[in-house]
Amino acid sequence: MSLPFALPPIIEGGATPVWVMDGFQIGSEFTKVLQYSLNDSGWNDDLTLFHEESAGDQHFIDQASRLHALGELKKHVKQPNPTILEVGCSSGFMLEEMQKAFPDATIIGSDVVNSPLKKLAEKIPHVPLLRFDMVHCPLPDNSIDAIVMLNVLEHIEDDAGALAQAMRVLKPGGTLIIEVPAGPHLYDAYDKILMHYRRYRLSSFCKLLENAGFQILKRSHLGVFLYPGFWLVKQMNKRRLSESEAISRQKVDTAIRKTGSNKLMNAIMQLELRLGRFLSYPTGIRCLVSCVKADKKT
Repeated sequence: MSLPFALPPIIEGGATPVWVMDGFQIGSEFTKVLQYSLNDSGWNDDLTLFHEESAGDQHFIDQASRLHALGELKKHVKQPNPTILEVGCSSGFMLEEMQKAFPDATIIGSDVVNSPLKKLAEKIPHVPLLRFDMVHCPLPDNSIDAIVMLNVLEHIEDDAGALAQAMRVLKPGGTLIIEVPAGPHLYDAYDKILMHYRRYRLSSFCKLLENAGFQILKRSHLGVFLYPGFWLVKQMNKRRLSESEAISRQKVDTAIRKTGSNKLMNAIMQLELRLGRFLSYPTGIRCLVSCVKADKKT
């Protein structure tokens, strides 16, 4: 399999990278992860390890997040052999699920941190993995059929710049499935630990997307049934903003582990997703938006 578009050189005037099934050939050099940028974002290798060890791939809210994104991709991505990019692929749980759901697609993973991508390259060697900062995305114009960004934009200081890049690289008619944490008033110690620049109101988030040129297909929230308990925990966590990072991280880790694979929580989220096919939730833990780059030919 070759990529359906040409990748730019890593350095100006350098050799063009070529995907060769399990890595990239750059002239005489071979690498499993194509690295375009250094990490200057609101995330790092240590935080990836912390989140993976605490939540893994079984946390009920993250499972629901991936199921929702897959459902939206199946609903809106109808092109034969589409090219789907996940921005912020981290440990690759969503990439693996997209591979199963779209066996004929070209699936590409990207992130701004290095260590998780290197591990992922050994785990899923036939998925092209790119390291870059979304604000300075190196991909060509009009090259991607769908982009998935789950809990990524809050880590990017210039969120409008990142969305402008998503708009640029999507093909006309291309789909963006995006999720961000909801409720600016709920910013707490957990957000601080995870280096969130912000939480979002759904209305202003949709306005941000529309300003970037996207047409909104669906807007909703995730975690509506759990919101009352979540709100209470957030109020308690706000008191920890002045605590040391080590103490706050330990408390957050304990809370995530206690709730992560809870069967009741999973059942509640499954019910919420089923009902969410027919309605939009007015509040919740995370904002969910599906949008499209309008085809100017139509």
